[in-house]
Amino acid sequence: MSFASFIAGRITFKSTRTFSKLIVRIAIVGIMLGLGIMILSLAVVRGFKQEIREKMRGFAGDMQVVKYDLNNSYENSPFLTDPKFVKEALHKTTITKVMPFATKPGIIKANNEIEGVVLKGVDKTYDWSFFKKIIVAGRVIDFSDSIAAQKEIMISQQTADRLKLKVGDKLLMYFIQQPLRERSFKIVGIFSSGVDEVDKTYVVGSLSLIQRLNDWLPTQIGGYEIRVKDFDLLNYAENNINDVLPTKLKAYTVEQTYPTIFEWLSLLDTNTVVMLALMLIVAVINMISALLIMILERTSMIGMLKAMGATNWSIQQIFLINASYLVGVGMVLGNLFGFGLGIFQNLTHTFKLDPASYYMPFVPIQFNWLDAVELNLGILIVCLVVLVIPSMLVSKISPVKAIRFK
Repeated sequence: MSFASFIAGRITFKSTRTFSKLIVRIAIVGIMLGLGIMILSLAVVRGFKQEIREKMRGFAGDMQVVKYDLNNSYENSPFLTDPKFVKEALHKTTITKVMPFATKPGIIKANNEIEGVVLKGVDKTYDWSFFKKIIVAGRVIDFSDSIAAQKEIMISQQTADRLKLKVGDKLLMYFIQQPLRERSFKIVGIFSSGVDEVDKTYVVGSLSLIQRLNDWLPTQIGGYEIRVKDFDLLNYAENNINDVLPTKLKAYTVEQTYPTIFEWLSLLDTNTVVMLALMLIVAVINMISALLIMILERTSMIGMLKAMGATNWSIQQIFLINASYLVGVGMVLGNLFGFGLGIFQNLTHTFKLDPASYYMPFVPIQFNWLDAVELNLGILIVCLVVLVIPSMLVSKISPVKAIRFK
């Protein structure tokens, strides 16, 4: 054991001073709270981004391929299905699903109430995995009987509440066209995505019904909904699709379809960086204050060590080792606090949110071990590097004056 380590151990574990102990404990608590809040902040931001992104992906897909024209309405311009494009797209390693769909605006009438909605039509190839997660009552549309499927519809919980509807009820839907067309539907499922842009706008039905309403051919659709293997490679997947996309079609990513939501998510990253910086500054100031107080309280000891031949650097090492111990204790407690509270929230969903504002009813948590390792290393390195500066106060202490110091 080195000289510096031995002395640091004595003043760390066997100190009887009361004032410095209080300051040390405050510094440890400061690091604990700072690191714990940093871990939770990153976990909450990751959870928010993941949950909202998955909601938008689940309903609209990662990309939508529609006809390349100036149509910006809710009713798609039709085009013929292209089996060659579908085959080439699925051949790309980034693409997992290519599903036809179409949309058509309409008006629901039920219980003397009316509501404007957009009918999203899908077929038997549609991936229902997302809807099975968010369905709150009933089931998804059954395409085993294509005729019966045309009379089935899924509506959001928001629409059901406004129109006082439940699973099994029937409703009328009017489609504004020439001539005006009316269809009766049976509600087979009620879903709640938590995203206002989806729940207040869309209902889900059969693609073949929209084809009949629009007098389309059975091979005409409104677009393709595409799912990618890895959302982080969305731009790369878009380039892959554009490589095989016919000139008459255009691909839009979900980020381009819902720009406001994804811009809001990107702003969360900026807020997180600012908060992490502020918490790190607070932790560093706490440790600097604690180290300075420990040095001042040990002025007479420093003088005696210098008189006995100890160098400035060896004495600095004593206090740096002591500070490292305090930082280590604070970091261990911070990890326990951050991960413990995050796991508790994941298991209990104790901390609630307003779904109308945050798209979900509780605070989501998603831990990333790389984030935790980087935070721990960053705090440890920054604290130790910054603490070298106040430890230089040792070189300013005169042995003669320090020994007289009381």
